[in-house]
Amino acid sequence: MSNLLPVFKLSTIEAVLVFGLSYLLLSCASVPPDPVWVTPRTTDGYPDLQGLWDNRTQTPFQRPRALGNQRSYSKDEALAMEAARREADRVKFLPIDPDRGPPRAGALIGFQADFNFADLHIKVARINGEYRTSLIVNPADGRFPFVEGGADKDIHGQWRAQGFGPADGPEIRWVSERCLTALATMPPMAVIMYNSNVQIVQTSDYVMIMGEMVNDARIIRLNSSHQPSHIKKWMGDSIGHYEGDTLVVHTQNYRAEQSNMRLRSSEALQVTERFTPVSDNEIHYTYTVDDPVIYSRPFTVELPLIRRAAHERLYEFACHEGNYSMPGILGGARRQEMDDQL
Repeated sequence: MSNLLPVFKLSTIEAVLVFGLSYLLLSCASVPPDPVWVTPRTTDGYPDLQGLWDNRTQTPFQRPRALGNQRSYSKDEALAMEAARREADRVKFLPIDPDRGPPRAGALIGFQADFNFADLHIKVARINGEYRTSLIVNPADGRFPFVEGGADKDIHGQWRAQGFGPADGPEIRWVSERCLTALATMPPMAVIMYNSNVQIVQTSDYVMIMGEMVNDARIIRLNSSHQPSHIKKWMGDSIGHYEGDTLVVHTQNYRAEQSNMRLRSSEALQVTERFTPVSDNEIHYTYTVDDPVIYSRPFTVELPLIRRAAHERLYEFACHEGNYSMPGILGGARRQEMDDQL
């Protein structure tokens, strides 16, 4: 008996069909399926959030009233807005006209040097494919749901109601002006004019978030309980835990003075943050603010955290307003009071 396999004769058409089918099967077998992104993990098995991130965006915190409940821009609208911002960024580096006239009498002179050197936030915040019109997504109008007079119910408003003026003492000023703390790191994190960068470091028991602005460092205790409510802390008392691929952080026990120009608050403030990595270079960051003294209901914010380039670093930040500007503000106010008495 022959051990040879039988030989079949194929027609030309049959040969082509067999060859084509064989090629197709081999091709399919050699091409792997589209890779599905898997959340990287730390050595402790937690979703890896570590690295240097920024939250820069031109999308405003509150939605312009004219947009009503319009949650997003079209892609063409968003790209046009970004192009306009890039052009403005180009123009600010052009030489200034040396023959320009002086400011008009009584004009407000702002932080023009800061504005010229600061980043012009170019990107419109994009979440789940939507180019957002505001960072606030709930309520539907994208605006702060203040109680009646809520913007004046924080500690600064209470001081004003008692008759104190804006330069009656250092305590009256925003804590960021006094270089005590900044807004970029405070829970919740805010989009600021420049140095809007944070570094996240994780261990088995803690998460540290340090901001470049004023180099504030938040220490979040994992699987812990809050400290007693009478212990008030700058940036509040933060505890966290992991839910699947998400770091959930709850913060309370804020100092009343923490209220700021971007987020009015009282000692009743509570913030719940959620950090969810969605790619190697982006974290979906969302938080809900609950402060019944200031707001009629909790509100929710969403924004992307984008990884900075590998060669970029977090630098030491020097805040000197508390050293130089504050004495000037208070000294100028005292001088004005003396002049008014003459």
